Amino acid sequence: MLALFFATFAFALKVTLPNILLLCLGKYLRLKKMVTLEFCEQASELVFKFALPFMLFVNLIDIKIDYAANAKLVAAGAICTTLLYLLAELYAYFRVPNVRDKGVFVQGVFRSNLGIVGLATVQNAYGAAGVAHAAVYMGLITILLNVFSVLTLSRTSNHSVRDKLCEIGKKIAKNPLIIMIVLALIGNALHIRLPEFLMHTFQYLAHIALPLALICAGATFDWQSMRQRSDVSMQASIGRLLIAPMMAVAIGVWLGFRGTDMGILFLMTATPVAAASYVMARAMGGNDVAAANIIGITTAGSMVTTSVGVMILRGFGLM
Repeated sequence: MLALFFATFAFALKVTLPNILLLCLGKYLRLKKMVTLEFCEQASELVFKFALPFMLFVNLIDIKIDYAANAKLVAAGAICTTLLYLLAELYAYFRVPNVRDKGVFVQGVFRSNLGIVGLATVQNAYGAAGVAHAAVYMGLITILLNVFSVLTLSRTSNHSVRDKLCEIGKKIAKNPLIIMIVLALIGNALHIRLPEFLMHTFQYLAHIALPLALICAGATFDWQSMRQRSDVSMQASIGRLLIAPMMAVAIGVWLGFRGTDMGILFLMTATPVAAASYVMARAMGGNDVAAANIIGITTAGSMVTTSVGVMILRGFGLM
């Protein structure tokens, strides 16, 4: 029994501790003035436009993809995201009186940080093969997350929902992550082999993606924002940190998931709120202070809840 506990504990540390250490390293480098906000902004753009897309491409282009299994995993993610959105909207209707808080609360509950924290934890747990499956999941669920964000935040926007959805559609079509996932899937299906020198170049970019992204996240994050918590921020954070991963596990059990599928579904759902939620809340007239607080609380809290969740799932043989 003791050996099982230590085995599950070691696996939980393997999944979450590298991310925590890189976030802390980013904070340390910022305090020592070895990195600046300007550097982090430029590095984050490099990660988003080049390193992360090529990492996804490298992991998808040559792997054997089980489309039936991926379809089931994506369907589970879509069901989970949709249920979280609907339940959060219902809760906000009755329990969140301020209209500027409603959309921020709802987005805080359902919007996961798939591209950085989600992929990083999956890579720690399952390696490149896990990232390949998670990449397909991320590409499709990201579209759903953006659509729901527009719908819930549109109540405080001066523009119509239709206009906002059109704008989001354009952004999705231009999103480098989604573009590279589509290209990789096409290349994989057609068995296209790229020259070795190109693949090596892509791999160099892939290797810097997640470490650089996490360091920049730690360097730019305002940890003091957690002290300025409000009721709506705490309520949304509880939904993100506890309700969302528990719902994902329940749906996974219902669909008969075990092993990698359950692990990916849990890890991609148990992430903190995406940083883009603050940007969208501010642009669409929502309570941007509450949005920032939710990011702060969930970023710190997910380090604990994800580790505990991994230990429980591992202990029961589900992950």
